[in-house]
Amino acid sequence: MGISSTKIHDYKVYKAKARLKKPIADATHTLYEISFLVLRLQLENGIVGESYLLSFQYSPNAILGALKDLLPGTIGYEAFETGKVFRMHSHDAEYFGNNGINRWAQAAVNIAMWDAWAKTLEQPVWKLFGSHHEKCAIYGSGGWLSYTTDELITEVTGYKERGFQAVKIKVGSSDWRTDVQRLKRVREAVGDDLNIMMDANQGMQLPAAIRLANAANELGIYWFEEPLDHQHFDGYQVLKEQTGISLAMGEREFDTLPLVALIQRNAIDIWQPDILRIGGVEAWRESAALANCHKLPILPHYYKDYDVPLVCSIPNGAGVEFFDWIDPLIDQPMTVKDGFAYPHNRPGWGFNFIDDQLEAINVH
Repeated sequence: MGISSTKIHDYKVYKAKARLKKPIADATHTLYEISFLVLRLQLENGIVGESYLLSFQYSPNAILGALKDLLPGTIGYEAFETGKVFRMHSHDAEYFGNNGINRWAQAAVNIAMWDAWAKTLEQPVWKLFGSHHEKCAIYGSGGWLSYTTDELITEVTGYKERGFQAVKIKVGSSDWRTDVQRLKRVREAVGDDLNIMMDANQGMQLPAAIRLANAANELGIYWFEEPLDHQHFDGYQVLKEQTGISLAMGEREFDTLPLVALIQRNAIDIWQPDILRIGGVEAWRESAALANCHKLPILPHYYKDYDVPLVCSIPNGAGVEFFDWIDPLIDQPMTVKDGFAYPHNRPGWGFNFIDDQLEAINVH
């Protein structure tokens, strides 16, 4: 097969939806829809590289507009020219800004290109980088503020019964004492042998975050994710100094400048890159390397089907987050057993969305 056969020839975009029985809420958002945009890049050799992004109900026209602007420029590039395509898109998007929705579109293309290239080589993506691990720890996520107490306990005990060793629940209620009561109920339900983490989704002010963190320390809470606005670097420093609680951040960032700012303040313990927001595979790995220089572990945000392979390829990968939202929509859900996730051994990312689950969107 000639190398020219790996040129990008065409592209298609689809929408898929996961089942949601009723709206769910954290401290800052209510989600009425669990939806995804799926990108397929077709190469001249017929191979199709696929990626997806989590869209919920937010800004559907904006993200489609970014994809419409960006995708025509990918035609003719080789599947392995991920860096060239990223630089080209960055140059074109600079006028209106590279961070934000344009970065999501760049990442979607990047992830699909890696899928196509690995499929061309008939190898899983994670083997292209060399592996450090053959599996990684995975924690059960959810614990939405909109849950009743019974729903919350059912979810966390369900994770324990399935072999998970850690769970994460939402905090950031209007009264921090409510969060403490929820955490106590979770601790009672799962016992002392499971790690419990808490996530405020940037929904708290510093005084309440300090009070909650101090109470959480007494309950053995493992770490506190995004208690404050993600750019309130000095606030994170104060929170760390006054409570000593481990702090986890990174999912809202489009580059590593916030990571540097937090490291300088000794105000971060866990880096959580979101592969779509930060710009794709290379950007994710670059941020992980920077974190590794400062002995920080990586626990990335949401995308387990991309993150498990990547975490297995780095020395400081500590685990991944579990949601099963796409599992009914894809042909090969990831193997998760006894608190560990295993990367696919199929070529590319190892899974594809099922055609019957997709609704075509015209982006040409």
